Amino acid sequence: MATAARPAAAQIVLKPAYGDTSLIGPAKARGAVVWSHGRSVDSEDSEAPTPLYMKVMRDAGWDVYRLDRMRVSDTLPNSSRALAGYAESLKAKGYRKVTLTGQSFGAFISLIAAGRTDAVDAIVATAPAAFGNFSEAYDSYRENAAQLWPILRDVRRARVMMFFFHGDDFDPGGRAEPARSILAQRGLSSLIVDQPSLLTGHGAANTGLFVRRFGTCILRFAEAPPTANDPPCDDSWGRSPSAELMQAALPSTGSGSATDAVSSTTAARPYLGLWYGSYINGREVALSVEKAEGDTIYADYVLGAGMESDQPFERVRRKGRIEDGELVFDERGRNVLRYRLRPDGRVAASWLDRDGHGRLDTVLRRVN
Repeated sequence: MATAARPAAAQIVLKPAYGDTSLIGPAKARGAVVWSHGRSVDSEDSEAPTPLYMKVMRDAGWDVYRLDRMRVSDTLPNSSRALAGYAESLKAKGYRKVTLTGQSFGAFISLIAAGRTDAVDAIVATAPAAFGNFSEAYDSYRENAAQLWPILRDVRRARVMMFFFHGDDFDPGGRAEPARSILAQRGLSSLIVDQPSLLTGHGAANTGLFVRRFGTCILRFAEAPPTANDPPCDDSWGRSPSAELMQAALPSTGSGSATDAVSSTTAARPYLGLWYGSYINGREVALSVEKAEGDTIYADYVLGAGMESDQPFERVRRKGRIEDGELVFDERGRNVLRYRLRPDGRVAASWLDRDGHGRLDTVLRRVN
């Protein structure tokens, strides 16, 4: 039996991710899932929010926990030993399934814990890393690959799902195929997602876009081994506009169209029409550029509902102009929208908070 390390017990704590009242108990829950955060050298990652994709599991009837660890005792041996002990405790309480999920350092300890106990049924590891990044730990960051292989060889019985992201400074690259090969040799079910499109950087799994595209697949993997008849893991969300967004974005009768442009607004003509894309936060976006009158361009900006309750569906009328070939909407007191045509016929789009505290970038394609 694995047991939590006694000296670290007070600093490595299992707690409900959404409060005690969120738990429905072993008899009713589909299973228990434990999310483990990363580890920072200059802050306590135990203060990091639980990623959005955990809400998918909560809403599907799982009891969601998180393993909070203070840096002073957060080592691979200490934390993985404690996590294995907690997994066994959850199974002993009667949970039918125990899944471990983790980000970065948390992914590593989840995998190591699955090599210490048979109580783990599945692992979801996002951007696994424990040995620094390219820019700050060049001499050691390759160990994020070298040390991963023996850890995978030690996994006892759990199926393993892993995500590797493009532009992740902690990723030495080329980890997907060796991981698949090792797990296949072990006879363990696995699903390795390597550099999914539009999801970049070490924290890509913490985004709304990640949930939109992979939340259902993660839930399915936690509940049962993958089969050949499963739908694609990468959901098609964001590739085509939803019906609700299209209905809101299409110009209303009599409101004008691209043919309304006059000769004095030649620079605006390439932007006229309906453009579609999605933001990394998991919200669809459409820009319906309706007409140009003189130097003023009229458009509807439509934003799909977000992952949180305070992110409702929105549609606003905007007035903008062409500035150095760029379409700009910067009316006083409103968020700034900027669009620039790309050589491939798409539009590079930026949303900037009116107070200068936030920015979202994406690429829109023409719908009509």
